[in-house]
This record gives sequence, C-alpha cells and structure tokens, in this order.
Amino acid sequence: MLIAIFSAVESSARGRKPRRLAPGEWGGQHIRMNVGESSATIEYDCAHGQMNGPLVIDRRGRFDLKGTHSREHGGPIRQGESESSQPARYTGWTDGKRMTLTVTLTGARENIGTFNLTLGGSGRIFKCR
Repeated sequence: MLIAIFSAVESSARGRKPRRLAPGEWGGQHIRMNVGESSATIEYDCAHGQMNGPLVIDRRGRFDLKGTHSREHGGPIRQGESESSQPARYTGWTDGKRMTLTVTLTGARENIGTFNLTLGGSGRIFKCR
C-alpha cells in the first residue's frame, strides 16, 4: 500500500508542469511590472529592472528569481553615460492575482524595498525628472 502511494505521488510530481508567474501587467504603489513568458520588466520610481526566466513559482506561490536593477537619476542622460545595472534578487509570493515582491541587490545585500502588486493594476510610479 505504501509503495503504491509513493509511486502515485512521484509520478504526479514528475508529470506536473512548473507553475509560473501570471503573465500580464502588474501594478502597485511605486511599481509597475510586465510579465512575459520568460522574463519580466519592472519600472519603479527612479529605477528599472528585469527578472530573467524561467519565472517559476513553487506550489505555495513563492518565488526566488535573479535579474538586474538599475538606478536612474533626474536630468538628461549624458552622451557616453553607462547604465548602472546591478545583479538583483526578486523574492516573494503570489496567488496569481496579488503579489508581494522584495527586491535585494545581491552584491551589496541592500534591500531596495517590498512592493504589493495586483494583476491588471496599472501601477503608480513617479519617475525622476
């Protein structure tokens, strides 16, 4: 009996497709995110970022993804100025309609912030001018 139960669990786990972040526009206070098939682009107040796929979540809706975070500044971008992209870690939870997202710079171990997003939300950001 125990062997039969183990085999059923093992085969259903192998046959199950990995769950992914729901594609589309997500938004919240100070953040807007567009989730595609294999990556997500993020706009914040005075910054932007990218999550690199696959954008897989576990059975509890948790995720831990790698990407980049780039700070922006007010005023014009000077000719020859390079983007200040840094490696970032995007962790959080989603139920498919709501999301909590924490952004951390991996090299400096600096917490950028925690954001609450809603699928279909337009987001409310204030860009540096």
